[in-house]
Amino acid sequence: MSIQNLNQLYQHFDDLCLKENNDDELFASSYIRGFIALSASKFGDETQALSAEFANDISAKLTDSRSELTPQDQQIVSNYWAELKTHFTA
Repeated sequence: MSIQNLNQLYQHFDDLCLKENNDDELFASSYIRGFIALSASKFGDETQALSAEFANDISAKLTDSRSELTPQDQQIVSNYWAELKTHFTA
């Protein structure tokens, strides 16, 4: 999976909905997508590169929202975000 900009990341999320994925992956991706959308307006439009600064902003928002989730859901989101943020570069 090669994701280099926000538009490609959104397409990745859309593609997940079309495939037969597990419920945890769909939950985590949709939850994180909301935080990505919140952060995106600070960093540019949908063609923007996935920068480390952008990832740090998303990480901070996810950390601030931990109380919204059960411990199990926190772990699911955390694991998915750890995998996804490898696509964000410096």
